[in-house]
Amino acid sequence: MSIAVASAADLPGAVGRTATGAWFTIDQERIRAFADATDDWQWIHLDAERAASGPFGGPIAHGYLTLSLLPRLTSGLLSVGGSAMVVNYGLDRVRFLQPVLAGSRVRAVTVVASAEPTPQGCRVGLRTTVELEGSDRPALVAETLTLFVSDSH
Repeated sequence: MSIAVASAADLPGAVGRTATGAWFTIDQERIRAFADATDDWQWIHLDAERAASGPFGGPIAHGYLTLSLLPRLTSGLLSVGGSAMVVNYGLDRVRFLQPVLAGSRVRAVTVVASAEPTPQGCRVGLRTTVELEGSDRPALVAETLTLFVSDSH
């Protein structure tokens, strides 16, 4: 279920509401593409044979790959009417809690933690947990800030 509000001015009323995204597979092809994009070619991500005998039993996604998927994983979970633009305002806290093995499925559970009106619209703090299918422990938890800019600006 997603969270929808009519305007940025209505965001403070959404504090405490939760939305859950769809499952998404992080496959080896995506891991390789991320390694190529970031020049991070550690064997734990790319060498299936060596990683099979490593600490996690197979290749794992880069932590920053999982983090970089937050826009994909949270897409559509919070919609704000009358927004001219939505801007990534930053991160307050990120914790990588367990590795994501290649081929695993993850999803985002997002809570609206704060909403502060600004001259441009509203700055929203989101607490997002990336769940790992089949595990009680999440892959990561991130506190992000997003600025919803009203149409009137």
